[in-house]
Amino acid sequence: MKKRITLLIVFVLMSCVLSFAQDRTIKGVVQDKQGTPIPGVSIKLKNSKSGTSSGGDGSYGIAVPGNAILIFSAIGYTTVEVPINSRTQVNVVLVEESKGLSEIVVVGYGTANKKDVTGAISSIKATQLENENPQSVSDILRGNIAGLSVKLNSSAKGGGDLLVRGKTTLSAGTAPLIVLDGVIYNGQLSDINPNDIEAVDVLKDASSLAVFGAKAATGVVAITTKKGKSEKPTITFNTNFGIAELAQDMKIYQGQAFLDWRADAKRSGAATPEYLYNDPRALPEGVTLTQWLNGQNGDPLDLWLNRLGLLANEKANYLEGKTVDWYNEVFRRGLRQDHTLSMGGKKEEISYYMSLGYQKNENLIKGGQFSTFRSRLNIEGQAAKFLTVGMNLQFADRDEGSIEANWNQLVNLSPYGDQYNADGTLRRIPTDDNGSNARNPFLSMTYNSRMDKQTTLFASLFTRVKLPFGITYQLNFSPSLDNFRLFNHSSSKNPDVTTPGGIVTRAQETRYNWQVDHLLKWNKTIAEIHNFDVTLLANGEKYQTWWTQAGNQGLIPTDVLGYHNVASGVKPSVNSEDKVYTGDALMARLGYSLMQRYNLTLSVRRDGYSVFGVQSKRATFPAAAFAWTFTEESFLKSQTWLNYGKLRFSYGINGNRDLRNPDNNTVDPYAALSQLVIDKYQTVDGSGTASEVNTVVIGNRMSNPKLKWEQTASFNAGLDFSILKERISGSVDVYTKKTTDLLVRPSLSSVGGYVNVYSNLAQVNNKGIELNLNTKNITGGNITWSTSFNFFMNRNKIIKLATPADDPGNGWFIGKDIDVIWDYKILGVWQENEVAEANKFNKGIKPGDFKLQDVDGSYSYDDKDKQFLGYKSPRFNWAIRNEFNIYKNFDFSFQLVSNWGQYKRNDQPKNQPGSVGFSRMNSYVTPYWTPSNPINDYARLASGLSGTSFAVYRKNSFIRLNTIALAYTIPKNLLEKVGVKGAKVYMNVNNAAVYSPDWNYWDPENDGPTPRYYTVGLNLSL
Repeated sequence: MKKRITLLIVFVLMSCVLSFAQDRTIKGVVQDKQGTPIPGVSIKLKNSKSGTSSGGDGSYGIAVPGNAILIFSAIGYTTVEVPINSRTQVNVVLVEESKGLSEIVVVGYGTANKKDVTGAISSIKATQLENENPQSVSDILRGNIAGLSVKLNSSAKGGGDLLVRGKTTLSAGTAPLIVLDGVIYNGQLSDINPNDIEAVDVLKDASSLAVFGAKAATGVVAITTKKGKSEKPTITFNTNFGIAELAQDMKIYQGQAFLDWRADAKRSGAATPEYLYNDPRALPEGVTLTQWLNGQNGDPLDLWLNRLGLLANEKANYLEGKTVDWYNEVFRRGLRQDHTLSMGGKKEEISYYMSLGYQKNENLIKGGQFSTFRSRLNIEGQAAKFLTVGMNLQFADRDEGSIEANWNQLVNLSPYGDQYNADGTLRRIPTDDNGSNARNPFLSMTYNSRMDKQTTLFASLFTRVKLPFGITYQLNFSPSLDNFRLFNHSSSKNPDVTTPGGIVTRAQETRYNWQVDHLLKWNKTIAEIHNFDVTLLANGEKYQTWWTQAGNQGLIPTDVLGYHNVASGVKPSVNSEDKVYTGDALMARLGYSLMQRYNLTLSVRRDGYSVFGVQSKRATFPAAAFAWTFTEESFLKSQTWLNYGKLRFSYGINGNRDLRNPDNNTVDPYAALSQLVIDKYQTVDGSGTASEVNTVVIGNRMSNPKLKWEQTASFNAGLDFSILKERISGSVDVYTKKTTDLLVRPSLSSVGGYVNVYSNLAQVNNKGIELNLNTKNITGGNITWSTSFNFFMNRNKIIKLATPADDPGNGWFIGKDIDVIWDYKILGVWQENEVAEANKFNKGIKPGDFKLQDVDGSYSYDDKDKQFLGYKSPRFNWAIRNEFNIYKNFDFSFQLVSNWGQYKRNDQPKNQPGSVGFSRMNSYVTPYWTPSNPINDYARLASGLSGTSFAVYRKNSFIRLNTIALAYTIPKNLLEKVGVKGAKVYMNVNNAAVYSPDWNYWDPENDGPTPRYYTVGLNLSL
């Protein structure tokens, strides 16, 4: 009985103890090292599913047992585990993670800590640029990655082409491979909403690229989109509005300045007296009206206007004081808007992120605009302890069908012309000069119509299975479906459309491609110092496209329905083209780490591709890399100034399969084959009736069964470092690349019946250096200041071409850069005291014409006189970004980017309009030579060409103030009152200014109107 009573007492006491242990609530505050509360910190009970998160003031509360261990984690902070013991109040200080070491980067079919990476990989987090409101992936990358060039795109669509570590090809594609959430992406970057992007990693050396084998020689840009993170759903709304305005003007002549310029154009090179083109009401001293009349009769004012080339309506408008400012008519301030609503979260077995976005941009040019609707769904769930399934889905619908005013007509238009007829309709030629090139710039946008829409769907469906022995199997299925519609109607109401009944075309294309990845991964640590990471891949893909075009002319009885009624025309036409190609690959990668100090990566990939010749369908691409973290060595442990140091070495071979047809810049899946061409010929039957008969003939391209990949073998040596308590960190990389079997299409002698053949006949070598530097200039107090700087340069050289001789037609020269300039050297302008010397050329050269260097002294110009004048690609690139945080709530940043040492063609200084002549057109306000203004860098108006054709090249080196951004984060204590998690107001200027000392024609990167963007926006989190 006593035993029973004793057991009962023990049971009751244990129950009380356990009940007390389970019911105990722990409270506390989570702060950073400055004492600022950190909201949204995940607090989990170790070995349990129980958890909570900190509130807006950093406070939390959680029920725990007595022996509990709490895990505190937050993005950007080091995760800590805290034993509770007997405490009921636990305050925690989280420390920011060391940037560059704990960052997760994409390494191809996986991720790794930056400190464990053996290859050359540069990264940018989208949150670093959120105050600048990037409108595209290109905006995120511009100036932020050493070795990556981003071209300027001034269209309403924006963006810009990407180039990694210079050109390694002559004819194949140069764009890097895009990898989106771990799978290869063949769509357009404009379909990816930058607000959905978490990070972008750029893979540059052979080792990091080798896992993509035949597709990777031009580099890889790996984009990672956002995933759900916090236990509570986070709703984010980012909205902004802005304007686009001309960053710089290239004015045309207006009013009296136009008449003065036209008079100088008439005088230039003429044998007649200069005063003949002066206003008879203001003749030079000593010139009489009789002299000015020069034997002509009539009204002097009318004669003067005739001499200047003005036509009837121009003269009438001059007398009435009427002008048209075509420049201001064509250009405008374009309105812009961009809105994204997203929601993300993470529960016990599932994480999710979804977004909806809408963007609409107007161009600087009237009529021009671009709009897109984009959405995304990322979801991942644990279906069982051993099984995870997920999907990344992206949908976009783009509208690029706007018709802009033709701004190129500005130099053809007289300010004294008429934009409209008397009845209010547009005047076809503002001066009624049918012999000129002038057209009203608003004809097409007013009368014609176009639909250019692309609807795209890209998905990645995946499942991961945990197998025995720590092996993971992952299956990725990535389908992509694109639908393109391009409909055009050239209306019969358009006075510039000469076809009665108008012209219509409808082109539709559907593209479908899929990829399947089978991945086996194994990661194992042995004896705490040996770590093995194995990745095996089997890949298959197929791409197919169907293109159909229908057209017609002379629609009857009317073309009012435009492209909606193609069948009603009298001259129908149809066309179609279908393409298909397939590919497959096997890949193996081994990563080995010893004591987290010595890292080795070995990989090999074997690719197959249907496009290449029957004898060369497959190729193998190996790579190896080694990294030594030397600061882990005992002999460096005692020093304090060097915090981190790692040497990297890699060598490997990558391929480029992006064979492009130079005629239309599209992938040619049948490039290795000869093709039969269907043609028609006319015949007449016995009754005399004419008809067309189909025939089949052999095409003009010879087959090549040995056609294969371009191969780039490259070596990279790099150093990653951090010094002075991580106040200064960065990396330096040097590399060499040799690209062989370059894809070219040389011309053939017509004797064999073929015109050309795709071949692997050239070689190009590259070398370069990259520097990336990050500094923390001010880290304490109310103001922090950090700087990031990158510098890179690339040099290439053509080693071999299709024949031992140079190819001047394409501008390719053995031993020279791909972008070398080969032309006549301009020494200046012939002056009036040099007429005798100029006459030795017997080419009608006059003072004011450009003086070309006669290298061989023959007094004639030919290829022997051409020289290598410079390069079209920059000699070096650099960018610098400064970021300031002021009193914790204000963020300010600005970025400078620069391309330096390159030349660009600019024939404007020739002042030579061509066959029409300045007497029937206008011009940009540009310097020009006259006897009274004998400058040496611009020719006279309507200058001669010295008996030969030549181009003018000018340095277009520049430093661009790329972005200025200011943001204000609203204090959390104010937001809590209205239930808002976070709010930020921002404003920024893109392309704020540009300095280009030797260039004065539009923008140094763009031969046309270039926008400056002003934006204000709000980022709100709930």
